[in-house]
Amino acid sequence: MNVFSIASVFQAFPHLSSLITLSSDINECETIAEPCQGEMKCFNHYGGYLCLPRSASVITAPEPSGQSESSLFGLSTGAFNPCPVGYVAQGESCIDVDECELNLHNCQPSQHCINTLGTYTCQCSDGYRKIGQECVDIDECMYRYCQHRCINYPGSFSCQCEPGFQLAGNNRSCVDINECEMGAPCQQRCYNTHGTFLCRCEQGYDLDPDGFICNDIDECSYSSYMCQFQCVNEPGQFSCMCPQGYQLLGSRLCQDVNECESGTHQCAEGQSCVNIHGGYHCVDSNRCLDPYIHVSENRCVCPTVKPECRDLPFSIIHRYMSITSERSVPSDIFQIQATSVFPGAYNTFHIRSGDDGRDFYIRQINNISAMLVLAQKVSGPKEYSLDLEMMSVNSLMSYQSSSTLRLSIYVGPYAF
Repeated sequence: MNVFSIASVFQAFPHLSSLITLSSDINECETIAEPCQGEMKCFNHYGGYLCLPRSASVITAPEPSGQSESSLFGLSTGAFNPCPVGYVAQGESCIDVDECELNLHNCQPSQHCINTLGTYTCQCSDGYRKIGQECVDIDECMYRYCQHRCINYPGSFSCQCEPGFQLAGNNRSCVDINECEMGAPCQQRCYNTHGTFLCRCEQGYDLDPDGFICNDIDECSYSSYMCQFQCVNEPGQFSCMCPQGYQLLGSRLCQDVNECESGTHQCAEGQSCVNIHGGYHCVDSNRCLDPYIHVSENRCVCPTVKPECRDLPFSIIHRYMSITSERSVPSDIFQIQATSVFPGAYNTFHIRSGDDGRDFYIRQINNISAMLVLAQKVSGPKEYSLDLEMMSVNSLMSYQSSSTLRLSIYVGPYAF
């Protein structure tokens, strides 16, 4: 409970004692209609009245020595108060009464009392405005103080930003957050954008539906043509492999390794190295069998002086070649050319032996040459030994002879 003591007024203004008079008091609290307003209560005293909070009570000050009962702010003995309302005399001067300090105001509890010369004013706190006698909260959000979102609350407001932004130093503007510098959950690459960020992946990876994780692309599963032989998937990329006996040509093709030229073969002395697709063969340099005799590299001759040579081809020449599997057909693979031509002789070419499956045939080009043609697709690894015979007939001289080209054909295991 607030207690307002008349004595406290005398202590604050000791000169007021000289203004006290012994006149008959009028009870303004009873004679004036609504002397106090709001939450204030009227308290009568000699020569006037006070408006104090309803919870306050008045304690009458003891009478000063040598003086009778007094009325506060009344008339001095034999004289009126020479000062205007809101002032009291001090000597020959009038000084302002601080109604706020003496709690002589009628400001609402939500208001601040501001003393002025001769009176006082009631003001609202920051964030409020006065409507009538009340202080009402100002909705600052109506004035668009915030760039994004505004939150009003009693006496003030606060600004908030949309996701991906943060308040600037002025607490009103919103600036973009660089999530990439703040540890965005991108597994590989992060790109900051206005209000958000994007995750991207390195080449060879796909972004997961979650938008953050990068998953390896299995390029080998896309197509069987990624590599000529075998595709090997690796993190973020792939590589091509070739079978033994081959090497990569570029990044995806396989090329046969010529072991005979590179010197990586293991053929013994007296043997010749024959390169084939994916490997090599070692063949004897002298492959002539009796009654044939070795006369030059890969050439055997059966001398006419030997009776057993009468029904045999005069010469056998050894040749070697290699083809790939699944070669398109028909396909010309080897040309036969007569080395000796006699005047008036007529030459014919045919396959004498080695083609039991009828995989080849001879197409004669002219009197001295013919072409060996692959008639059917063949798959390796496989080896043929064809005897290609050229018959020479001279009817004028009643002469007939033959020679054989023994062609060894190696079919590789792959189509390359």
